[in-house]
Amino acid sequence: MFGLLGLLGPAQAMPHYGQVKQAYRSSDWVLLDRHGEQLQVLRQDFSRRAGAWVPLEQISPALLQAVLASEDKRYYDHGGVDWLALAGAGWDSAVGSQLRGASTISMQLAGMLQEGLQRAAGGRTVMQKWQQIQAARQLEGSWSKQQILEAYLNLVSFRGEIQGVDALSRVLFQKQAVALTVRESALAAALLRGPNAPQAVLRRRTCALLLEVARGEQCQGLADFLSVTLARHAQPAYGHAQLAPHFARLVQQQLPASVRTEDTEQVSSLDAALQNHVKQSIRQQLLALNQAYVQDAAAVVLAVETGEILAYVGSSSDLSQASQVDHAVALRQAGSTLKPFLYAQALDQRRISAASLLHDAPLNLPTGNGLYVPQNYDKSFTGWVSARTALASSLNIPAVRVLTLLGAQSMVDNLLALGLPLKQSGQFYGYSLALGSADVDLLSLTNAYRALAQGGQASDWHWQRGGVTLSPSTSRSVYSPQAAWLIGDILSDRQARVHTFGLDSVLSTPFWSAVKTGTSKDMRDNWAIGWSEHYVVGVWVGNSSGASMQDVSGVSGAAPIWHDIMRYLHAQLPSRATAPPEGLHSVDIHYQPALEAARTEYFLTGTEQAEFVLPDSATDAGARPSITRPVAGTILALDPDIPPANQRLLLQAKGDPQQLQGLRWVINGQLWASGAQAWWPPQPGRQTIEIYSAQQQRLDTLTIEVRGAQRKEVRKH
Repeated sequence: MFGLLGLLGPAQAMPHYGQVKQAYRSSDWVLLDRHGEQLQVLRQDFSRRAGAWVPLEQISPALLQAVLASEDKRYYDHGGVDWLALAGAGWDSAVGSQLRGASTISMQLAGMLQEGLQRAAGGRTVMQKWQQIQAARQLEGSWSKQQILEAYLNLVSFRGEIQGVDALSRVLFQKQAVALTVRESALAAALLRGPNAPQAVLRRRTCALLLEVARGEQCQGLADFLSVTLARHAQPAYGHAQLAPHFARLVQQQLPASVRTEDTEQVSSLDAALQNHVKQSIRQQLLALNQAYVQDAAAVVLAVETGEILAYVGSSSDLSQASQVDHAVALRQAGSTLKPFLYAQALDQRRISAASLLHDAPLNLPTGNGLYVPQNYDKSFTGWVSARTALASSLNIPAVRVLTLLGAQSMVDNLLALGLPLKQSGQFYGYSLALGSADVDLLSLTNAYRALAQGGQASDWHWQRGGVTLSPSTSRSVYSPQAAWLIGDILSDRQARVHTFGLDSVLSTPFWSAVKTGTSKDMRDNWAIGWSEHYVVGVWVGNSSGASMQDVSGVSGAAPIWHDIMRYLHAQLPSRATAPPEGLHSVDIHYQPALEAARTEYFLTGTEQAEFVLPDSATDAGARPSITRPVAGTILALDPDIPPANQRLLLQAKGDPQQLQGLRWVINGQLWASGAQAWWPPQPGRQTIEIYSAQQQRLDTLTIEVRGAQRKEVRKH
């Protein structure tokens, strides 16, 4: 019954006390932090509910008194068998009186230890009773009275699945066994006689025991006491840590069942103090966002060098609508958090440098499903910016332009090498991959950022202290040390991110750190992931249901938690920027015109450049006018329920301001309007839109299609 059958040998042989104690197994599995502090207790044996083995000196004297009074009054006076009790029980049976038990504690323990002596539904046979007597006497010959009583209280069943004094105390009474009161002890002893007896029977037996130990006043209010106590049978056990439920399940998944059964305690890489701080930080931030429809969050802290998981919070606990869901491994849309990997790949391929100019302007890219028209978060455009500014300020359109240089499949292959769980091909994601349309999980994404902190070397995370796992991990080079360092330098550059985030934001820390935020479509998810010299911290904020948040971005949602965790980690530990690796060259650069301030920039070998001159054709001054609205290939549908006067299409062009003044709009060969922009009532059919200069030179042309009911054409000149 207790894993001892292999120890018993012949039927008559009894195990030693040390063998029984060693073979005992709790029904719980305990996860410890890196310092041996209890993090989480999970139940793994659902056939019974048993706690730790409790030494006799740590059991309440009141309970010992009650148990002996109920089960074995002459325990210390007999050698395993109470012959007087047996004679009395035999007499009662002979005369037909109410039967009473005569098994001593030693006899009961012997019945627990030998399968052949366990009580069946119809009771024990005479032969079994005799064998039980012999086993009890043998037990008393090799065990001390204290050992027998201790083993009995740790192995006996009290109520339902509750086995042993530790589970009894922590579940039903919500305290340790040493703290049980007289009334609690009397109820516990009453449960031994009838573990599943009705409350009325238990109340009568409990009161009788209280009277026997001269505490009859404790019978007052006993019914309510029993009702409240027995209702706790399914509650969590008192004193069992609940700091890391999701991490504990993650560790269990990594361990074979045989290992969990044999070793009911497991040391992990987590730090309990840090774990508790992360949980509190999440709670405080979500309470501060309670008007923004935000209910959940997750956070992961990794050690840069070893990949050890130091903190792991999978949900916001009671603030969440689905607290059992582990959002640290749940797939969510990545948003702009994938941009650093895109730029690192482009730097390594010498497609761009940190100083390269990228055009943050309207972009229309044809795809198999129509046009892809990316927009920035703030719906505005900056114009020409450096790659450093584009990444640090998280501008969308420059990122898409970089992806057109690499190809979506190339980026997918790169992200897979980092360990991100992408399930689709580059063709599936298309250009939107640059803006984080792929689903990833927080743990994998945080570990991918660790590759940037590790000089481009990707490796697995670890849940055991020292970075030792059951399966060895291999380090793999994804980026060059130069590209990885440069990405960290960009993401730590306050000046470079001032366009979007300003100089003083929660992304700034009083020590060196690099960070990137991200917000998914419709504000369903937001992220803040970054690293210091020693740690990588990843935070996700959103809703378990996937519902949109109200005006919450990575800066206002996840970044405050990230900032707080980083400050906690570096309260006594400095974080400094590392020196540029060999193969990076510093160059004093300037732009003509002065789109950005002159500065010292770093270049990979072969990409050095000191002067960046934007040709006149790249600016509006002197630029040939072109149509920006509508986009070529646009399909419009007229709505018959909207008055025709309210259905207008904006015609817009850009270019040299002087040329725009004399611009002429021609639609299907007919002059419609003049100037840089105009409104036109769309007509069904295929429409050709052209612009001409004042000198009647055609400058640009495109075709769109309008669908819907025919309406009277309006002419304008």
